[in-house]
Amino acid sequence: MQKVSFQEIISNYKAIFLDSYGVLKNHRGLIQGVPAIIEKIRAAEIPLRVLTNNAARTAERQADRFERQGLSGILEEEIITSGMMAKMFLANKIKSGKVAYLGTTQAAAYIIAANLKAIPVGQVNDSNIEEVSAMVFLDDEGFDWNYDINATVNLLRKRNIPAIVANSDKIYPVAKNDVSIATGGIAQLVESILGREFIHFGKPDSQMFMHAFNLLPTDLDIQRQDILMVGDTLHTDILGGNKFGVNTLLVFSGNTRAENYETLVQSSGVIPDFVSPSIVS
Repeated sequence: MQKVSFQEIISNYKAIFLDSYGVLKNHRGLIQGVPAIIEKIRAAEIPLRVLTNNAARTAERQADRFERQGLSGILEEEIITSGMMAKMFLANKIKSGKVAYLGTTQAAAYIIAANLKAIPVGQVNDSNIEEVSAMVFLDDEGFDWNYDINATVNLLRKRNIPAIVANSDKIYPVAKNDVSIATGGIAQLVESILGREFIHFGKPDSQMFMHAFNLLPTDLDIQRQDILMVGDTLHTDILGGNKFGVNTLLVFSGNTRAENYETLVQSSGVIPDFVSPSIVS
């Protein structure tokens, strides 16, 4: 676990994987200096991919949001979301019926893109419950926390259907020292109540890393050891990168703080190859 400057080690790699929230942006918006770093990666002709557990927006909407925040040139095809992984599962495994979801109507675009009918879990009742063939946890917004989480528990008690977690993040930072409960935290609560394990997508699952890896240019002969994964969270970004066999860099511009990262590394057993204050340092 070596302390480094991200800018100084860029040239050691043939591809860069970046988390979004906590690496490129935070609760204040785009992290100052990030556009210049992305330009430096571009100038070195190093392919990059943004791997995000945010299932609230499609890759197209994520790219548009980057543009509006001041980060130009991140292409839709360079963004890999956990929602995309969930969509692939739904398209391959769920052939009929309706898919109930927790989240916003915008997030439900992943279900619709899988050629399935989406229904907010709060609209499931005795007259249509038999039509529901899957349940998806998409976002921590867009629903009534009191009513709809209870509705989710009761749906999954009554129906033996797949439950898919499109975002495994349990928390996300909303201020320097404060966090909010994310979709994965809601799903974990429901799992513990029901005594079930749901189907999880996103980091640290290797499927997202494999998808990003397969989309890299084939003519560059990029191997896993040629890739650096940069993230702000040990249990998603760093664990996922370690499991996939790429080098990992933990930054302190998001979930993990510089003053306690050594304790977290020791207690978790998740060890990054490198640490740095941020990608702009």
